[in-house]
Amino acid sequence: MNLDTFNNIKNQYGDCGSWAVWANETNAPKSNIGDLSVLDPKLNKKLLTQLKPEFVFVGLNFSRIENAIPLSNFHSSSSKAQDYKIRFALKNTQYWGSYMTDIIKNFEEKHSNLMMETLSKDRNLETKNINIFLEELEVLNVRNKKIIAFGGDTYKILRRNLGNNYNIQKITHYAHFVSKENYRKELIGLD
Repeated sequence: MNLDTFNNIKNQYGDCGSWAVWANETNAPKSNIGDLSVLDPKLNKKLLTQLKPEFVFVGLNFSRIENAIPLSNFHSSSSKAQDYKIRFALKNTQYWGSYMTDIIKNFEEKHSNLMMETLSKDRNLETKNINIFLEELEVLNVRNKKIIAFGGDTYKILRRNLGNNYNIQKITHYAHFVSKENYRKELIGLD
């Protein structure tokens, strides 16, 4: 990953996109999950060598919009957030450093069933966001991407719109009632 591509992603898609790199856990499973200094190439000199844009993890949408800090999606320090499960599952795997984003951009909805109802009523919203996602993939500048959907709803959207052109796989959504250990086992079994 070069600095120009990193900055383009951050500037254009940093509101919803981020990278699967987190600070180390210290005293609790959720500790340091919101530490974004690890995503600053000036502070983390190894960052660009860790990034793997050939793997793209995709969520449905924001469950809540907490702040407008670029690259903070999937790095929530909220006590309610389950982002720590992603860190635990990806640590020391080929997926550490993957790109992460939402398929529906900047749309706050906690309940996925309500998000899916909105999409069924407004097909243009889905089409618009698929086009943005395709532009986002272009900026990553990697061929043969592997796309991994967080949950069944995201998987359905990706399959019906992009299934003929991309390798798309599904993993349980990280907010689902599953231990971090079992979540890691599922992720490791993706290959």
